[in-house]
Amino acid sequence: MPLYQAVILALVQGITEFLPISSSAHLALVPWLLGWKDPGLNFDIALHFGTLAAVVIYFFRDWLQLAARGFGIEYGTDPDIRENPRLLWLLAGASLPIGVAGFLLKEHAETTLRSPWIIGTMLVVVGILMILGERWGTRRKGIRHISLKDALTIGVAQAVAIVPGTSRSGITITAGLFRGLERYASARFSFLLSTPAIAAAAAFAAHDLQNAGGIPAGDQTAFIVGMIVSAITGCLVIAFFLRFLRVNTLRFFIYYRIIFGILVLALAFFRKM
Repeated sequence: MPLYQAVILALVQGITEFLPISSSAHLALVPWLLGWKDPGLNFDIALHFGTLAAVVIYFFRDWLQLAARGFGIEYGTDPDIRENPRLLWLLAGASLPIGVAGFLLKEHAETTLRSPWIIGTMLVVVGILMILGERWGTRRKGIRHISLKDALTIGVAQAVAIVPGTSRSGITITAGLFRGLERYASARFSFLLSTPAIAAAAAFAAHDLQNAGGIPAGDQTAFIVGMIVSAITGCLVIAFFLRFLRVNTLRFFIYYRIIFGILVLALAFFRKM
């Protein structure tokens, strides 16, 4: 793989993994639109290790406090986590649905579900759900108010994100809005919830990659550069997006994904023709 392609795809992954516009859609479609050879799932795995590093680094202090509070240890200064000592176990319970979905749909997610028709449709459908979440959500609850029902609802929504084009952050933030969470709180919980999901997916994929002989010969540099670029970009995007949601709506991202989805469907139709 040419190094410039690795850098571009890593930037795409780092930007889109944490914005509600679907990283899987962009990673599948960028090579398709530019006429590049599909880098394959092995490179996707490397990029996900990069974004896993991003979310772990950014929320490292939060996870230390979550773990401590989950076992009854007074640690950390974040008031929301201090006021919701069950948060660690709520995140654990909310992570179960995507584990089940990943086990059942793994092969389809890697093959048939990567169709431009499915990706374009999900971009539009989730965009419409985001509109409804923005309109109907009361946005009165913070992290400290998240209940078991809230967590499980968001966890089930995350399981849907195994379908390319959905967007893990898009569907989980929207589920949080429907449950009455503030935008910032919904996004923060979404990112925390993504950590075990990305970690598990990366671990299983790395195991499969190792069984298949490891990183293809000649691509080691591209894989390493891709991981570093996606990690740095991911950290910057998380910081930006959380600040953005304190004072802004999701409107821009809704418009983007609906327009992008319609373009994908149109390109799929005309290319097929």
